[in-house]
Amino acid sequence: MAKQGNVEVQVEPEGRMTRTVEVSHASRVIFPATETTRAITKLDMVEYVVKMADPLLGALRDRPTTLERWPNGVQPGMHVGRGKDAAGFYQKHLPRSVPDYVQGVEITFPSGRTAIELCPTEPAVLAWCMQMGTITFHPWPVRRTQNPDSLDKPDELRIDLDPQPGIPFGETVRVALKAGNLLNALGMTGFCKTSGGRGVHIYVPITPDWSFDDVRHAAIAFGRELEQRDDGVTTQWWRELRGDRVFVDFNQNCRDRTIASAWSPRAREGAPVSTPLTWDDLAGLSDPRELNVLTVPSRYENKGNPWQDMDAKRCTINPLLDLWNTNPAEMNFPPDYPKMPGEPKRVQPSRDADRPH
Repeated sequence: MAKQGNVEVQVEPEGRMTRTVEVSHASRVIFPATETTRAITKLDMVEYVVKMADPLLGALRDRPTTLERWPNGVQPGMHVGRGKDAAGFYQKHLPRSVPDYVQGVEITFPSGRTAIELCPTEPAVLAWCMQMGTITFHPWPVRRTQNPDSLDKPDELRIDLDPQPGIPFGETVRVALKAGNLLNALGMTGFCKTSGGRGVHIYVPITPDWSFDDVRHAAIAFGRELEQRDDGVTTQWWRELRGDRVFVDFNQNCRDRTIASAWSPRAREGAPVSTPLTWDDLAGLSDPRELNVLTVPSRYENKGNPWQDMDAKRCTINPLLDLWNTNPAEMNFPPDYPKMPGEPKRVQPSRDADRPH
């Protein structure tokens, strides 16, 4: 029997035993009400992932997954990260005490250190994560398999279109549609989703035959090609050089860099969801905030999963590696990475004394 204030949720996946997940402080408000959404409680979040378990596990199953946890909910002005003012944090290590159905896998960080990270396998795991205060799932672009190299060989090329401040969502959509057409011209298939904010993510399912470095180089080559075709696109790593353009964040393809999962809620006002769309639906979307924890389940029930056939569309990245080889100029890595071979100086251009002015 659940304690006072707690609620027991029965998770009944097809073909598996029923699990009981006890949700503590079930009525706790995780997202305050907005002009367009009611207050969303912890129990609402658990029920969301149970309803959406099939497509959400399609994106997460057997992938090492970082949890973005907000145990006390998301209030205006709060942020995720370190420090006393941070209300949310990223959990990369599986807690010591977990239910027996929660599994993990050992992953290696760029520093060489290792950790056992959550590897979702069934709906009850998603409910347990929400009970732990999780809001966003951040999966790696690899899956654990019987192949010992599987965690070093990405099966997704991820194109993160990040609009700079002040750029409207419609401009990001315009760039995304152009990116989708470029992928088609290269013989590749892109699957789009909202980021949960003003951005758009495009995933390209690939055969797991290349290293993280290869896939990152493919992303750089794609970004450069798109940049040449569209003045509204940039691959400049340094913010001061990006201007009013949409940045192709190639470093999201580095080891230990992740993007919010498809169908995952985001820790933003109104509980938006990073929602997969058809290209036509993306073109017609004016406000991504319409896609949230309260609206996405019925949309999924009515329209289905636009990413359902993703695994059947796997392709090679050789066309992009050919482009990379025409201009193999290395780009900056994330700041927490060790200095990498061929990498440019890690000096902000405006502070670089050797840079011509």
